[in-house]
Amino acid sequence: MRVFTSSADILAAAGEELGSSEWLTITQERVNQFAEATGDHQWIHVDVERATAESPFGGPIAHGYLTLSLVPMLAWQVYTIENAKLAVNYGSNKVRFPAPVLVGSDVQLTATLSSAKELPDGTTEMVVTQAITVRDAAKPSLVAETITRVAF
Repeated sequence: MRVFTSSADILAAAGEELGSSEWLTITQERVNQFAEATGDHQWIHVDVERATAESPFGGPIAHGYLTLSLVPMLAWQVYTIENAKLAVNYGSNKVRFPAPVLVGSDVQLTATLSSAKELPDGTTEMVVTQAITVRDAAKPSLVAETITRVAF
């Protein structure tokens, strides 16, 4: 677990890989709950029989946005910010889904602090490249550059 306690800590770590989360198994229940929450009931995600018979992946896959939604939960296992008055999600520069996440797969997040800078208002901006990879996969299933702004 990487702990940042000041703007100077964040700035000094720019360019560093921060670490990786524990593995998380993607269950059909999680996929179905995400479908209910978002209204996205596309068969490739929720119809196990049809996805197994007809999809090019051999079974149901997680929604791309479900994979993206795991970033905060898994990132908390990798790094945290202490002593901040406020830390907010400012958005994302880039989000890509290079490979599917099949239901039943184990995924892990690896975070790299791509850049950090102090802004004119005194806050610190962190751009973190978040990569979620399926166990033993050749390429990640998600790569996202997330932006966090922190006030100490």
